[in-house]
Amino acid sequence: MTVERVGVYPGTFDPITNGHQDIIQRASFLVDRLIVAVAGNAGKGPLFSVDERVDMAREAIGGMTLRDGVSIDVRPFDSLLMHFAETSGANVIIRGLRAVSDFEYEFQMAGMNAHLNPDIETVFLMASERCQFISSRFVKEIGRLGGDISPFVSPCVLRELGRRWGGQTAGDGE
Repeated sequence: MTVERVGVYPGTFDPITNGHQDIIQRASFLVDRLIVAVAGNAGKGPLFSVDERVDMAREAIGGMTLRDGVSIDVRPFDSLLMHFAETSGANVIIRGLRAVSDFEYEFQMAGMNAHLNPDIETVFLMASERCQFISSRFVKEIGRLGGDISPFVSPCVLRELGRRWGGQTAGDGE
């Protein structure tokens, strides 16, 4: 009997970037079902509501080419990650790393999660070279100041950022 490999890729995704999509695409080769878990994280003061972030993630992921047979679901969560993973039937948590500076925090988080549930493994995926510098924070900062963010986000995210800032963003072609 083969056990379905279910992964959870958690994040704030405010907004989802090409870097996130890179990790999602690569994670699709490791699991049979991937849940992109959009954290509420009201304490972080997100630009978009959790429902808006879920919708953008669904639209951005909808256009991706994935490994045959893998399914991807985007769901919000506002609980302890390990509780969400357990109730989702996950056996792996996917975390993306861009730089060495990400590692210390992620290493500590993986240790805490392993203590909470040693049956759920954490897997780290290094961002592809072309995506290592992309972060939601930088995308928002560059876009808010009129810079071209089109190389860093999908067209749907570019459109939503333009709407949020009351006009077009550089690179949106409108």
